[in-house]
Amino acid sequence: MTDTILLAEDDLRLAQLVHDYLTANGFTVIIESNGLNVAERIRRNMPALLILDVGLPGKNGLDICKDIRSYFDGPVLMLTARDSDADQILGLEYGADDYVIKPADPRILLARIKALLRRKNTQKTASQPNLVFNNFVIKCGQRTVELDGKTLAFSSHEFDLLLLLASQADEVLSREYLFTQVYRREYDGLDRSVDVRISQLRKKLNGDDGTPEKIKTVWGRGYLFASEAW
Repeated sequence: MTDTILLAEDDLRLAQLVHDYLTANGFTVIIESNGLNVAERIRRNMPALLILDVGLPGKNGLDICKDIRSYFDGPVLMLTARDSDADQILGLEYGADDYVIKPADPRILLARIKALLRRKNTQKTASQPNLVFNNFVIKCGQRTVELDGKTLAFSSHEFDLLLLLASQADEVLSREYLFTQVYRREYDGLDRSVDVRISQLRKKLNGDDGTPEKIKTVWGRGYLFASEAW
């Protein structure tokens, strides 16, 4: 059985190019050009992965990504403009798992898609024991996080990054190491995905109670999950 991909893209030439390339590589591809129809397409077809253009007519990709995360847990690969750094950051903050800069090279898209789907399938068989830091628990098998008995919501990559940091608590991990481990590709020195994810983790972990920083920045070296902060 082939995986179904929903391609939300209004550039019909690009959409057809991507459709033909991914179909030739074993995927079933559904094209949707209007942002207002994406949510219904997801509910109707339940794709394994969504490729989502930021600049869709009707409803933009950022708003779509934010809205669908309440019911769609598959990977979201965002397509962004080359000069739109803000869209890339917002896409990650709104729940996208990765992004590709347009014009999208089908070969790069295919590599990113395979990596996202492979990670999703690997997550189902995770057997690492739970990590416990006083009132904070990372349940690796279920891929859930609890703080004071309450479940916190994390995107797939946020969870992967948190698990990586916590499993090596009190060790400084470089941005390059974190990026290559989470995204499974070479770090180009410019990608800000890890920094965005760290910022999101801090917002969810620290709250407003003024407690010590849970994930510390070690300037010039990287990030550290502080076990004593719990």
